Amino acid sequence: MSRHVRLPDVDVVIATHDRPVLVREAIAAVVGQEYAGRIRCIVVFDRSSPDPALVRADSGDGRVVDVIANHRSPGLAGARNSGVLEGDGELVAFCDDDDVWLPGKLVRQVRALLDGGPPTCVTGIEVDYAGATTVRVPSVADLELRNLARRRVMEAHPSTVLVRRDDLIASIGLVDEEIPGSYGEDFDWMIRAAGAGGFQVVPAPLVRVRWGGSQFSRQWATIVAAIDYGLAKHPVFREDRRALARLLGRKAFALAALGDRDALRCAARTLCTSPSEPRAYLAGLVALRLVSAERLLDLAHRRGHGI
Repeated sequence: MSRHVRLPDVDVVIATHDRPVLVREAIAAVVGQEYAGRIRCIVVFDRSSPDPALVRADSGDGRVVDVIANHRSPGLAGARNSGVLEGDGELVAFCDDDDVWLPGKLVRQVRALLDGGPPTCVTGIEVDYAGATTVRVPSVADLELRNLARRRVMEAHPSTVLVRRDDLIASIGLVDEEIPGSYGEDFDWMIRAAGAGGFQVVPAPLVRVRWGGSQFSRQWATIVAAIDYGLAKHPVFREDRRALARLLGRKAFALAALGDRDALRCAARTLCTSPSEPRAYLAGLVALRLVSAERLLDLAHRRGHGI
């Protein structure tokens, strides 16, 4: 516990790679939270040298910033785990290096967790893309395992996660470092969290998420490999036709973006699984070169969605 009665220490893990300006904004928003407990921000440099200029000692305000190198497998999953294992706070939070926590986030989430209930708490988000802002807030029902598998629920963003450390380590587990390219490591973790006690939701957009700069959004071959990995790992995707079709549709879209001739075959399999899955039709349009994958991604992002 911190020096403040009943308020737990919070470790905030920020994995970063070559975003010196954005990561400073992320750090400032974390240490600027109006939380009376101790916040330790652990900035993990993945495949880059830690910047000692970011270090901040506790000057009596309960705010600390440490920088470390990713000492586990290269990539986002290993970097997140390096940060988790470096800390010892009762609560663990994540923040992407291009996102910004908004005022009141931590106080409201800690209050929810102190009241008991599920071990993981998330909030809504503000999605910033191309000058437009879209508010997305999940419900508790959205985050039930079946619905999460069917929809992905992008508004349950990793930068909103606050979780009890004991549950993270013992029942949910660390981030899976075997996922190809770490693509979708957050969704994999959310699936496991849904099956290990579930979620509390603070129903407000308390994180500003910048879309369009993801290192993953156009790594199509990595996306295909990661989808196959997830399908093999999680029975829930194979047991629910809509969940299966969503992933197959995403795979078909990625194959189409690659120009792979298997794209139409995968799109057809998607439609056999669920004729209402829209990604199959989008994949067909891209495969037939009627529209580009980039154009469809841009249209989706402008609405605060992905594909």
